[in-house]
Parts: sequence; structure tokens; C-alpha cells
Amino acid sequence: MKAVVIHAAKDLRIEERQVEAIGSGQVEVAIEAGGICGSDLHYYNHGGFGTVRLREPMILGHEVAGTVKALGEGVSNLVVGDRVAVSPSRPCNACEYCLAGQQNHCLNMRFYGSAMPMPHIQGAFRQRLVAEQWQCHKVADGISINEAAMAEPFAVTLHAVARAGSLIGRRVLVTGCGPIGALAIIAARAHGAREIVATDMMDTVLRKALEIGADRVINVAENPEQLHAYAVNKGYFDVQFEASGNERAVRSGLEVLRPRSVLVQLGLGGDVAIPQNMVVAKEIEMKGTFRFHEEFALAIDLINCRRVDLKPLLTEVFQLEDAITAFETAADRTRSMKVQLSF
Repeated sequence: MKAVVIHAAKDLRIEERQVEAIGSGQVEVAIEAGGICGSDLHYYNHGGFGTVRLREPMILGHEVAGTVKALGEGVSNLVVGDRVAVSPSRPCNACEYCLAGQQNHCLNMRFYGSAMPMPHIQGAFRQRLVAEQWQCHKVADGISINEAAMAEPFAVTLHAVARAGSLIGRRVLVTGCGPIGALAIIAARAHGAREIVATDMMDTVLRKALEIGADRVINVAENPEQLHAYAVNKGYFDVQFEASGNERAVRSGLEVLRPRSVLVQLGLGGDVAIPQNMVVAKEIEMKGTFRFHEEFALAIDLINCRRVDLKPLLTEVFQLEDAITAFETAADRTRSMKVQLSF
């Protein structure tokens, strides 16, 4: 089979790899669509992120969907020909965090396409993937394989919503309208948000935010005063989903959040300076959110039932042989939202 392998920054190769042997309780999936994520771009552009660095060649990718081609012994809930979205999260279900129901913090996590451990966890950008049956979630008839491949990033935002608490009747601010920020808008709307305002520094992504359900968008590079207006009377918003990883977005969000509101940090960045006095005076809860677990099943259910429409986020699909062009396109925010590979 062919696989997309990163060797170092800007050293992406299409290589031949052996298909893994299928074991008991496992299925072999012909991968058909794979979305390029921000972490994939960090490996491609920089060879890693933070302290996580590539130390050996690694297959990239974790946002995938395809068709079941073979079944291992004991598989009962799938048949050959089923289309499935594959969760990349493979917790051990034996460590203290898994036993506490916090599988996203598993001490022995095997998450596709991760250079955190050594040897690295090989990813899912390959033509054949052997996965556990419980990773595979059926895709309904009429749902494109490209929509199904967006279940993973959507699950990330559904976990963020769970961290925020009930959104019914809440006023929500989303800062940063890349793929995760855009999906946060969709997730917040599906969970009953009363009003959603989205900010970014680029009009192209803000237009997309309006298309998928934001009530208002603000270009904070050109019109920062439009966001500052929400700071009167100690603030306006009940919840902020911060998806940019930018310190200014955090600080400006704290200014417009109401007392006893919640800031959920989705975006990854460097160290930031927080106006601690404001957090204390307003009694603001700041929460991190990391990956997901049970939310993957919810994501595919919402997609299957057409409770959400993720199609507007798909910018372009490239053939496997054009992977480098696909990665370069995905890195250009002026041109792309979600870019996928076809296998």
C-alpha cells in the first residue's frame, strides 16, 4: 500500500508500506478520505510543535473514513462493504485515567500520527488501515465519505462544548475561525446557543463563519472597537471558545465575558500573559479541552442524522500523489478551510 510519510520539516514522501496483519476483533479499512489537521501541518512545516519533535519517519493523519474490506475473528457489528469513520483515539482502558472515564488523558494513548512517544504512533494516511472494531463507526447512506472524515475534528469541538457546560440560551463568542473555530460554531448552535459572535483577522474565514451559523462576525484586525463594545456593564458573553491560540484573543475575550462566565481554550499556542485580576474580579472559569473520547460517536451520529452540515467547510480534495500540494494549500488560510486527501 501507499502511505504519506513525514521524515522532517518539508520532507514529505509517498512510500510503499506493508499492510498490517488483521487480528481478532479487528477490521481492515480501505481509507478513502483523510483530512489534513493543524498538527499534520506542524509536522510538515516545522517537524513538530513545542517539545514534540519528529525522531523517525512517521505516517501522518488521523481524520479518516473508508470502507471495510476484511473482518478479523469475532467481529460482529460490521460487515464487508460498510462505510466507516475511524476514531484515531486508542486508549488502553486500563490506566487510572481510563478507569476514571477520562480516556482522553490515557497514560498509554496510541493516537494516530503522534510523535509524542517513541517509537512514534504511525498515522492513518495510508491506503489500508487495520483498526479495532470499536474504533469504526458506520456512515449512513447518503452521507459522503468526505463528510464522515470530518467526524474527528468535530468531536474535538463537541468535547469543548461538554467542557463549557450547557449552552442553552447562552451567548457565545468564538475567537479564531479556522477549521476548529468553525466547527465550534456548528457544535455550539447544535447545543442550543442563543447567539454566536465570531472573530478573526481574515474576511475569507469570517464569511464562512456566517455561512455555517454565526449571527455576527467581526474582523478584529480592522474593527477591534466592534468587539470592545461588548465590554460594557462587565461584559456580554456567557461562553468563549478560544480557537486561535493567540494571547490577544484571550485577553480581549476576558474583557467581554460576563461575570461567572466560562472561557474554553481550544487553540494551541505558546505561553500567554493572563490579566489575572480580571479573572478574579469577574469569577471567570478558564478551562482547557483536549481531544475527545465518547464524543466521536456523537459526532458521527449528528452527521448521519443530518443534524449538522459540515459540507461547507470542505475546500478541496487532492489525490494521494498530490499530497505536497495539498499540504501547501491547507497551510494557506486565504485559500482553504478543510483540505482532504483521496486515497
